[in-house]
Amino acid sequence: RCGYNLLRDPRYNKGLAFTEKERETHYLRGLLPPAVTSQELQERKIMHNIRQYQLPLQRYMAMMDLQEGNERLFYKLLIDNVEELLPIVYTPTVGEACQKYGSIFSRPQGLYISLKEKGKILEVLKNWPERSIQVIVVTDGERILGLGDLGCQGMGIPVGKLSLYTALGGVRPSACLPITLDVGTNNEELLNDEFYIGLRQRRVTGQEYADFLHEFMAAVKQNYGEKVLIQFEDFANHNAFDLLARYGTTHLVFNDDIQGTASVVLAGLVAALKLVGGTLAEHTYLFLGAGEAGTGIAELIALEMSRQTKTPIDECRKKIWLVDSKGLIVSTRKESLQHFKKPWAHEHEHVGNLLDAVNAIKPTVLIGTSGKGQTFTQEVVEAISSFNEMPIILALSNPTSQAECTAEQAYTWSKGRAVFATGSPFDPVEYNGKTHVPGQANNAYIFPGFGLGVVMSGAIRVHDDMLLAASEALAQQVTQENFDKGLIYPPFSNIRKISAHIAANVAARAYELGLASRRPRPKDLVKYAESCMYSPIYRNYR
Repeated sequence: RCGYNLLRDPRYNKGLAFTEKERETHYLRGLLPPAVTSQELQERKIMHNIRQYQLPLQRYMAMMDLQEGNERLFYKLLIDNVEELLPIVYTPTVGEACQKYGSIFSRPQGLYISLKEKGKILEVLKNWPERSIQVIVVTDGERILGLGDLGCQGMGIPVGKLSLYTALGGVRPSACLPITLDVGTNNEELLNDEFYIGLRQRRVTGQEYADFLHEFMAAVKQNYGEKVLIQFEDFANHNAFDLLARYGTTHLVFNDDIQGTASVVLAGLVAALKLVGGTLAEHTYLFLGAGEAGTGIAELIALEMSRQTKTPIDECRKKIWLVDSKGLIVSTRKESLQHFKKPWAHEHEHVGNLLDAVNAIKPTVLIGTSGKGQTFTQEVVEAISSFNEMPIILALSNPTSQAECTAEQAYTWSKGRAVFATGSPFDPVEYNGKTHVPGQANNAYIFPGFGLGVVMSGAIRVHDDMLLAASEALAQQVTQENFDKGLIYPPFSNIRKISAHIAANVAARAYELGLASRRPRPKDLVKYAESCMYSPIYRNYR
C-alpha cells in the first residue's frame, strides 16, 4: 500500500518524524520503529554521524545517501550548516568525488545524454519525470574544476551545483535538472578503467559536436520553453566561449565559470576598495591565467569601470593586464592569440614571466586564475607588497591544492598587509598577534541568487548588466564588522538572506531592461524573493 512507497520516496520521506496520526492514515504502522522524533533531532543525529567520518569523501557519500533518502532533511542540514558542508557537497570534495565517480556510483542522478541518443534527445528529456523545470546545469565533463577531462564522471558537478541552487537560492529541487552530455573522453586512464560509466571513445569535436549541442539546445527549448535557465558548467575554454556567444541571443544561458566567477570577483574588488581606497578605475590589475575565468573577470571589471567613469570600454581595458603560459599578453603577440585574449593585448615590450610582469606593470591588484598551484611565489608576493601599502591578492584556482598561494603564505610574505581571498576555503591565519580571515571568492555567493532572480522575474535572456547587479548586491552585504577582520565577502551563514538581495537586484535590472516576462512586477522584490524560496521544513500530511 502507499505507506511503503512514502518511505521510499525522498521527496516525502520523513523517517521517524512521521506523527502517530500520519502513521495511522498512511499505512505506516509497523514499517517504522515506534519512536517519533523531530526534524531538529534527526538533524543533530546526522551531523553527529557525518562528523565521525575522517575522510571528506566519506562525508560526501553520506550526504549523497541522505539526498537519495530524505530530500528535505538533506537541504535542512545543508542550509543550517552551510559553512561546514559547502566544502563537502561542492569544491573541493566534489572534485575528488568526480574522479572516483565510477567506483562510488550507486544510483544515477540527473540525465545522461550520450552520442547514442543523437536524434532522440527530445525523447530522452521526456523520460525525466518532472515537467516544469526552471534551472538546468549541464556539463560535457571536459574541464572539471582544475582536474581536467573526467568525461561522464563530471555528473558530480551539475548534481552538486543544483543542490546549491536549492539550499542557497531556494529554487525547488523538483525544478532543477542536472545533465551530463557524454561526447566521449580523451582521458586515457578512464578509457582503460573497467569501472568507467561513460562512452569508451575519444571526444567528438567540430561539426559533429556542434550539431549534437544544437540538437540538445533546441530540445530543451521545445520541451521546457524559453524561460528555463541553462547553466553551462565545466566545458573546455574554446567551447565555453562559443556556446555562450552562439546561444546567448536565443536562449536563457549562463556560464558560471565565465560570468559567475567574474561577478563574485568584481563584488570582492568593489568591497575591497572600501578597505584600500580609490575607485575601480584608479587601480591596475594583473591576472595570471587568461582562460574562461581570467578573461571573464577582466571583461566585467572593464564593463563596470566603463559604467562608473562613462569612458569607452576599450580605454578601461588598458588598466588590465593578463599573463598566460607564454608571458605577458602584449600587442606584438596579437596574431597568434586566441580570439578571447585579443582585447587584452596592450602596447608593451615582451615580458616572459609573472615576476617580471609584476615589476614592470606594478599592479595594485593581483588575480590568479591559472589552475596551477604555488605560482604566486614569495618573490611575487614580496614584489607587489613593496610598492603597495595594502596589495589586493586573489588566489582563485580550485580545488585547494591548485591555489596560487595559501593564506598563510600571502599574509606572511606581505607581512600581514595583503587583502586576500581565495577560491577554495582556507582557515584563518594569525600573524604578529592579529588574526586574518581570508575571504572565499566562491561562485556559490552569486549563482543561486542570480538563478532565483532570473526565474522569479521570468527573464528570457541574461544581460551583462544583470551580472553587475548581482555583484553590487553582494558587495553591499559586507558589513563593517566583516571589514575589520579583513574580509571582503560576507560570511556564508547568512547566504539565504544574501541570495534574496541578489535575486531582487537581478530581477530589478531584468525589469529595467525589458527582459522580464512576469507581470505585474512585484512591489517589494526582496520580500517576493524570500516568499519564492523553497523551505526544507517537513510538511504535515493529512
